[in-house]
Amino acid sequence: MENKTQGSLDRRLARVEGQVRGLRRMVAEDAYCIDILTQVSAVRSAIDQFAAELAMSHVQTCIIGHGTESEHDHCKSMTEEELFGELKTTLSRLIK
Repeated sequence: MENKTQGSLDRRLARVEGQVRGLRRMVAEDAYCIDILTQVSAVRSAIDQFAAELAMSHVQTCIIGHGTESEHDHCKSMTEEELFGELKTTLSRLIK
């Protein structure tokens, strides 16, 4: 994974972490339920964006990048058929 991607993913996770802390504070302060649910929706969206970026990075480095310098060590020994399986696994985990 590129350093740029790692930095972007870390920033997304830090944002999610802050949102979850905000949720805990809202519950502790007995905030209005609809406001809490709105924040839950924001956390879900942030996690989905994180997952999409991570999946895209995986596709770029491990599947499309197979045989290049950007390839991850885990995928170096994979055959074309195994790479297609890896893509299927990536997509299925992303949409679960």
